[in-house]
Amino acid sequence: MSSSQPASPTTAAPYYFVPGPSRWPLLAGLSMLVTMAGASGWVNGLPFAMPVCLTGIVAMLVVLYFWFGEAIGESESGLYGKRIDLSFRWSMSWFIFSEVMFFGAFFGALFYARVISMPWLGDLDHQILWPDFSAHWGNTGPAGIVEGFRTMGPFPIPTINTALLLTSGVTLTISHHALRAGHRAKTAFWLAATILLGAVFMGFQVYEYMHAYQDLNLKLTSGIYGSTFFMLTGFHGFHVTMGAIMLSVILYRVLRGHFTAEHHFGFEGAAWYWHFVDVVWLGLYVVVYWL
Repeated sequence: MSSSQPASPTTAAPYYFVPGPSRWPLLAGLSMLVTMAGASGWVNGLPFAMPVCLTGIVAMLVVLYFWFGEAIGESESGLYGKRIDLSFRWSMSWFIFSEVMFFGAFFGALFYARVISMPWLGDLDHQILWPDFSAHWGNTGPAGIVEGFRTMGPFPIPTINTALLLTSGVTLTISHHALRAGHRAKTAFWLAATILLGAVFMGFQVYEYMHAYQDLNLKLTSGIYGSTFFMLTGFHGFHVTMGAIMLSVILYRVLRGHFTAEHHFGFEGAAWYWHFVDVVWLGLYVVVYWL
């Protein structure tokens, strides 16, 4: 990848750059199919499912490496003008909207279970069927077939993680302002700090999961509470990991001399994603750990 500065979009870039046919979308789709097929079998205890899932993840990373490498090369060679920049902005906006809908589905499932199903199963009409059922969140189900477990509270790890992500949003904003001001060293420093905070967040989440399984007997199979807890926090952790990878690529590009004060949507797109992850966590912190 070239480290030269991109040419001015208004003087050198074409009116609208149209890339040629690419094999990467097809390969990316196949990699995702293999990954999700392996993941589905993995959570259901099927043999060889874990290697299949990991193979799909590795394949996806390889595809993204070469696919993004081509896009970066096109950008750095001055092929991307203002109209391509606008297209990227709309594409990233719609992608984040799809992520909002993704998490909205899981928040909706949590809402339905807590606000509608649980009181309904605990009302007077159902006491005849399940006289021992207590309509409190974190129960073992009306039939009592779920192993006993303890719920996860907000202290100390979730609160620490909240502080980490909020701080990372601040450091990323400082890095962005430094890039716009042309201070590349400051940009790289605060961007590296953001990635480090994200890595520490994930370390704490891994510890939290170990604590949940070993000390609280809280598992993915622990009824609707366990399912919603691990699906929401687990997918959020996956997004934090992906966001940290994106920011790491941006840091590498900053160190290579890519981006200018006026031409740096790659940085902005990753920053949008990271701030979205921060907002989702605030919702999780309140709804999952406090309520």
